[in-house]
Amino acid sequence: MTKHILVVDDKNELLHLMRRVLEDEEYQVSILQHGRETLARVKRDLPDLLILDLRLGDVSGQEILKQLRADPLTREVPVIVYTAAVLEAEQVSKLVAEQPGYYQGVHVVQKPFELTNLLALVQQVLNEPAH
Repeated sequence: MTKHILVVDDKNELLHLMRRVLEDEEYQVSILQHGRETLARVKRDLPDLLILDLRLGDVSGQEILKQLRADPLTREVPVIVYTAAVLEAEQVSKLVAEQPGYYQGVHVVQKPFELTNLLALVQQVLNEPAH
């Protein structure tokens, strides 16, 4: 069965690049450019994986992550978060390390990243063999 991935980023070019790369790997991909719509979309679609930029124009990715983990319906959805901000990446990594039960299934990636490394992490998170 095809795995569904939701990608949230306020940068349109990156959204479309990620969509193309993930669809080339035969994932079903939805994209969202407005962070404030993320919680409702995840609740509605229950994707197999959420890929979330921590720096969104309209809302903090960290806040979205906290809301997802606080909701029983969405707390199990695996999340890959990424950011170019070193301090922000360290903050989220620290949260994950300090509260592993609460933030289970959350993976932090620092930008810039290689797409091949991201794909490997996606496959690992979704427990799929490499293509």
